Amino acid sequence: MRVRAARGAITVERDESRLVLDATARLLKEVLASNAIDEREVVSIFFTATPDLVSAFPAEAAREAGLTDTALLCAREIDVPGAVPRVVRMLIHFNTEDETSAIKDVYLEGAKALRPDRG
Repeated sequence: MRVRAARGAITVERDESRLVLDATARLLKEVLASNAIDEREVVSIFFTATPDLVSAFPAEAAREAGLTDTALLCAREIDVPGAVPRVVRMLIHFNTEDETSAIKDVYLEGAKALRPDRG
């Protein structure tokens, strides 16, 4: 097995804790499903949020989903003029036999604008 990584992003309607956590949970579920990742194979997840999302740590959604033994980290994105607002991003590392070319990135809602080639 090798460690591979998949990326994902989702926008949040407004900065409310439950909305941030629900959007993050949806993103996590979609990335796991799109890549047929067994939760036991997840090594770590790095979450970021744009500066306009301050009501919740996105990693809390992964804990709520049962990833209690997985290394999780949250960080804030840099504030870039014209950037897509209210975005949660994730980079998930997992063990797999799949080649890098088989890994599917997931971009949902307004975050599809970040990578129209991948959404």
